[in-house]
Amino acid sequence: MAATKTKKNTGTPKTASARKDPQITAVQKRNIRLAAGFICLLAGSFFTLSIISYCLTWQQDQNHLISAQGIYNFLFHDKSPVENWCGRLGATAAHLLVYRGVGIAALLFTVWLSAWGINLVYGRKVIQTMKWVRWMALGFLFICPLLSFAFPDSTFPLGGALGNGLVEWSNGFLGKAGSLFMLITVFCFFAFIVFQWDIKPLLQRAKSLIPARRIDVEDVPLGGAPQAKEPYDGYRASRPAEEELPEPEDEERILPSPVGSSNNRLREESSSHVDMEEEAGPEALEMTIIERPAAEEPKKVMESSKSGIHLELPQEALFVGGPELDEAPAENEEPIAEELPFLEEDDMAAEEEAEDDGMDFEIKTVEEQPVLPAHGAHITVQSGEPYDPALDLPHFKFPTLDLLEDIEQGAISLDREELEKNKNQIISTLRSFGIEIQRITATVGPTVTLYEIVPAEGVRISKIRNLEDDIALNLAALGIRIIAPIPGKGTIGIEVPNTNKQIVSMRTLLASEKFVNNKMSLPIALGKKIDNENYIVDLATMPHLLVAGATGQGKSVGINAILVSLLYKKHPSQLKFVMVDPKKVELSIYRLIEKHYLAMLPNEEEPIITDTKKVINTVNALCIEMDNRYELLKDAGARNIKEYNDKFIKRRLNPNNGHKYLPFIVLVIDEFADLIMTAGKEVEMPIARLAQLARAVGIHIIIATQRPSVNVITGIIKANFPARIAFKVSAKVDSRTILDAGGAEQLIGRGDMLVSHGSELLRLQCAFVDTPEVERIVEFIGNQAGYPSAFELPEYEGAEEERLEKESVDLSKRDKMFEECARLVVNSQSGSTSMLQRKFNLGYNRAGRIMDQLEAAGIVGAASGSKPRDVLITTEYELEKHLEDMGL
Repeated sequence: MAATKTKKNTGTPKTASARKDPQITAVQKRNIRLAAGFICLLAGSFFTLSIISYCLTWQQDQNHLISAQGIYNFLFHDKSPVENWCGRLGATAAHLLVYRGVGIAALLFTVWLSAWGINLVYGRKVIQTMKWVRWMALGFLFICPLLSFAFPDSTFPLGGALGNGLVEWSNGFLGKAGSLFMLITVFCFFAFIVFQWDIKPLLQRAKSLIPARRIDVEDVPLGGAPQAKEPYDGYRASRPAEEELPEPEDEERILPSPVGSSNNRLREESSSHVDMEEEAGPEALEMTIIERPAAEEPKKVMESSKSGIHLELPQEALFVGGPELDEAPAENEEPIAEELPFLEEDDMAAEEEAEDDGMDFEIKTVEEQPVLPAHGAHITVQSGEPYDPALDLPHFKFPTLDLLEDIEQGAISLDREELEKNKNQIISTLRSFGIEIQRITATVGPTVTLYEIVPAEGVRISKIRNLEDDIALNLAALGIRIIAPIPGKGTIGIEVPNTNKQIVSMRTLLASEKFVNNKMSLPIALGKKIDNENYIVDLATMPHLLVAGATGQGKSVGINAILVSLLYKKHPSQLKFVMVDPKKVELSIYRLIEKHYLAMLPNEEEPIITDTKKVINTVNALCIEMDNRYELLKDAGARNIKEYNDKFIKRRLNPNNGHKYLPFIVLVIDEFADLIMTAGKEVEMPIARLAQLARAVGIHIIIATQRPSVNVITGIIKANFPARIAFKVSAKVDSRTILDAGGAEQLIGRGDMLVSHGSELLRLQCAFVDTPEVERIVEFIGNQAGYPSAFELPEYEGAEEERLEKESVDLSKRDKMFEECARLVVNSQSGSTSMLQRKFNLGYNRAGRIMDQLEAAGIVGAASGSKPRDVLITTEYELEKHLEDMGL
């Protein structure tokens, strides 16, 4: 027994030490990584400084090093002073790297070593050091020989031993002319094969310098092409004969557009496609990349979204960068397709070094759309209109766009390696399960890339849909979503999040032509779709909006984006807000616009409603306002608020009969779950009534909640809120509660959302508007002259009637069981009608009367929804004293 006991005791420390071993190993690995990172960082910085000093003091140190007869003697035995800033070690390292190495290009290596050390210290790729290998190869194989060839008599070793040796060999083998051609060949190899620079813009720039010949109208016969003596150079006569065409200049060039030239037409389009088709078999599959413009032009975007530009490229050919366009997009040109040969699929290592059949890659970047004037310019009133509601505040100025942050929005960056890797992983995953595809297309958006695939004949869609987890595993990406099939298309969509995501600027959306020149009643700018198209929608057509999602996924930013959109578009006389904020901090920022845009009950002090009782009274007051508006519409013979206001503006309705201009009212509830918990049916039923009837009279509701459960978003709410926005949620059941479909659990957060409007389900990146931006906007509006008070809603008499009814309770005719019920309530400290029913076997009506008598006697507090009443007396002795004082 003792031996067994001893064995158990000795086994315990071994088990504990075994559990600590993985932690010790992880700490050791971290320490080794940090040590290696600091060593590389310090060594790289030291060698860089020594090379810089070597460029200034190399002659003095070179003499000492040669006289020391060896590096070892120079380092440890020579006592002569050195001029290098880093001492003997720095002079020796610079001598080896520059004089006996690669010359001045050694700086590329030392800086790269420092960058590598930074990555090791942080434990992640802060700097893309692997991409610097190409620059080091360019420096060693081209810059070194070029410097040695260009400065053969220089005393300083610009090209180092490597450059001098290569030039000496080539001069002896090829001659100086051959050496020059060799350098040009090496440069072209790096430029067009390694770095994939595009020579087409240079050729087009050279063509643009050729002066254009003017063609007069007299030279153009009717119904035919111009009969010019010189060859046709691509210019068309578009002005009268006496008006000369402008000569091309640097700032505004006229590029020739000969028939059959596809490059110029591709540069003039605002989006680009690259298609992958399978012609000769599964190995010859190519991808299409679709890039949408950064700033939107609605008409042209609509055309490009229908037709698009298809540029057939091999699998390896993906866009990586390119110059900006100087030319504006052509209006009347049709999109064309340029077909290029296929290449067989290869691994990633071979793709980095292999040539791409001489195919150049070109990125089409679209210039930012100019910012249009702010709102005062596009709300115009014709001089013939007899009534203008905006004259209530004639000097009101809409907030300007400079109140919003100017986030630079360039063309979407396309990572060639990322797109190619994702494409190969998708193809290999599907083929491993026996699924062949015919074509794959990539649409690159600000946050997500949509890969559209066309499966081969006979492939079941359900097989691809069931591979969602397998594709996500192979891509090692968060938020994979499969759309099978895409509505309106014969393709299957696979949405993959981008590694480098872009912020969607609210300022860009509000400055877009689609928002500025729209004719919507209540336009809201939500964000951008996957194809980079601005998503502007009319709240009046929704007509109510339900917003849900987990905590911290972008609901508050989405609400602010909606409210800011309306503030930038609607005059205070045309729009009023009723804001409910149970959390008391989210919407409080809007209290400054109380006398401009907010509506509230009479004699209320706070414009933002935070108390549950006041919420109940407010939504019931909105129901009264709805009924009053329907009476006005009935008397006016109008079916909706738009027809009614048109008649009132045209002076067809008499204000003496009670008619008035009706502004839109938007009810915003930030946390609906808290209201349901505290008020229950008292707030749910009037909201449901507003959702059913209020759309025609201009009352719209926006509800946000972070708990999308079925007891919060009930069937009555869902039935009357057809438009819904879902940010990222934690479970698929929550997604189905919001959208009646899955997918919201696969979002990646930070503004990534799904919008269900009508019959379509769209994935958007929400526009970002920060709290300081909202503060500047509301301060700009609040500092202007407003109405004397906030817009008053009808007074709700229900609460006062209940109070008078309770005051009319006659305690002289109290129930026989009044005192017993009072003692039970005080002892249990819970005032509940159902408890009286259970304990004393009473009916509901009698228990309710007793509870009213207890409230009238001051024993319990007022009812608060489904929650038990507060008990105002703590002990039975206090109860006896209280009843005695009241004479009961």
